[in-house]
Amino acid sequence: MARTLIHLPPTVRRGDVIDVRAMIAHPMETGFRADSNGQVLPRDIITRFECRLDDAPVFAADLFAAISANPMIAFTLRAERSGTLHFEWEGDHGFRQRESRPLVVE
Repeated sequence: MARTLIHLPPTVRRGDVIDVRAMIAHPMETGFRADSNGQVLPRDIITRFECRLDDAPVFAADLFAAISANPMIAFTLRAERSGTLHFEWEGDHGFRQRESRPLVVE
């Protein structure tokens, strides 16, 4: 279980464009570095991020080896209705992290 930080306003007005920021603590290994014995360390990166409002996708990104450790992803969202934002990170070796946050539209 990785630590996540998700930032969005507690309440928004209908039609407002809001900033959403999601960060996950993940060490990220490119697969190009060698250990002290000269053996190449296996790649271990986050390869996909997706955010959905209830069942509707609102943002998705495929990530590659150049992504940093503890990646933060920021995007904007037009708030039209209340619901639950579902965040999902996927990575190498079966890594999967899911988090949810309420979106309250007044």
